[in-house]
Amino acid sequence: MVSVLSNPALYEFTGGIPPTEAELADRYSRQVNGPSSAQKRWHNWIVRLATDNVAVGYVQATVGRDIAEIAWVIGVPWQGNGYASEAVRALKERLVDTAGVSQIEAHIHPDHQASQHVARAVGLHPTGETVDGEETWSWQP
Repeated sequence: MVSVLSNPALYEFTGGIPPTEAELADRYSRQVNGPSSAQKRWHNWIVRLATDNVAVGYVQATVGRDIAEIAWVIGVPWQGNGYASEAVRALKERLVDTAGVSQIEAHIHPDHQASQHVARAVGLHPTGETVDGEETWSWQP
């Protein structure tokens, strides 16, 4: 995943810099341990190509009761191929079918057209609410 997340362009809208291998190992260790609150659950998956199992990004969700906050990142070389929409659609279906989620939210920078496109493709809609400079997008059945 270090190489997948290595392009600084990935952080244009979210801030930060590409993680080192040690930083990713620490992050993944914390994710495996789960959140400190028993009221929340974390779901984290590496997105891989079906053809050759190459990692191209990730999707994740923080679930509290019946609401999930989701996020996704696809590495620059694989963007524009529909992988994010496919992965987020699968995440959404899994959260609804197995985690009891009835509302999904994503927080998207107002200038991040690609993420807005993914959100629309999976049925999320802008709410008009802004949190920390990002617009909240939401889906409910």
